[in-house]
Amino acid sequence: MKLAMVHDYLNQYGGAERVVEVLHELFPEAPIYTSVYLPAEMPDTFKQMDIRTSFMQKFPWMKRHFKKYLMFFPRAIESFDFKGYDLILSSSSGWAKAAQHDASCLHICYCYTPMRWVWSYQRYVERENIPPAAEIILKYYIQRLKKWDLQTNDRVDKFVAISNLIQDRIKKCYDRESVVIYPPVETRRFKIADTVSNYFLLVARLNTYKRVDIVVAAFNQLGLPLVIIGEGPDKPHLENIAKSNIKFLGRVSDLVVNEHCARCRAFIFPGEEDFGLAPVEAMASGRPVVAYAAGGALETVVEGLTGVFFKEQTPAAIVEAVKKMQNMAFDSQLIREYALPFDKEVFKQKLKKYIEKQYAEFKSK
Repeated sequence: MKLAMVHDYLNQYGGAERVVEVLHELFPEAPIYTSVYLPAEMPDTFKQMDIRTSFMQKFPWMKRHFKKYLMFFPRAIESFDFKGYDLILSSSSGWAKAAQHDASCLHICYCYTPMRWVWSYQRYVERENIPPAAEIILKYYIQRLKKWDLQTNDRVDKFVAISNLIQDRIKKCYDRESVVIYPPVETRRFKIADTVSNYFLLVARLNTYKRVDIVVAAFNQLGLPLVIIGEGPDKPHLENIAKSNIKFLGRVSDLVVNEHCARCRAFIFPGEEDFGLAPVEAMASGRPVVAYAAGGALETVVEGLTGVFFKEQTPAAIVEAVKKMQNMAFDSQLIREYALPFDKEVFKQKLKKYIEKQYAEFKSK
């Protein structure tokens, strides 16, 4: 079976790119087609991969003006030639699912979400500070993009969703069925520490939609130590509003993340994510999670056993939840056991079995 992988873009390292690393472990000989690849922004592991880029790779100032090239991504993915391949495995939150192929090729899409900027447009742009004139143009283009997204949805033969939330979203947006295979978490990388410190921890890309701002406001009130790991465009603003009890570590190694996860009092997860790897990593370290009660966290965090939920994205709700968890006792070993079903090896076994089954059925038709 000759297999090709397709990923939206490789210009930043996040949860989807961690999945790509694991997909490469599963299929090390498969080339990875993507619109643009910025090696300086990615771990060295990607340098060992056969990465094939589109015409967008030659565009200038890609790191700084990435979002301004929005209209070129559909054409970039459609420019790839997949003749001779038996199976396409797309890793998609937007563009990669539109990979074109002939009838002799099976296309399985591992879907992180139908593209947010199309299906949740207002929510996506409300915190992006887009100039009014630019938003008029953007709204027009988004309508065209939505039509394109629907028209290209039938290029996927089988959808695999990262969570029940995304399974429902695929049904609502595309009227397509899917199976759920949770993303891989390297639970074996995380250990339970002998001793726990008094600080709280947040690990995230510091973008506005991650809602780190309400965590900073909450801990400004609480006065408790908070460690924030991550980089992003919202970092200067967050540092400006944070009091001295809040420490920003920026981008750090996996080893430093491991150590902080293991020793934190609790992990704070304020955003509404499609799945959310970070809370599971904290749970693999035996630490409880204080999470917003929405999105993927509802499928990974168990109220009272592995963490505490807050129901509104406000500083006051976080303050209340933190005070509540401080009066609760948690079993670190039990918390870790809840994380193990999300392990990387479980993901690899499930996805490989699913692909083999679907390909055998496809070839027998």
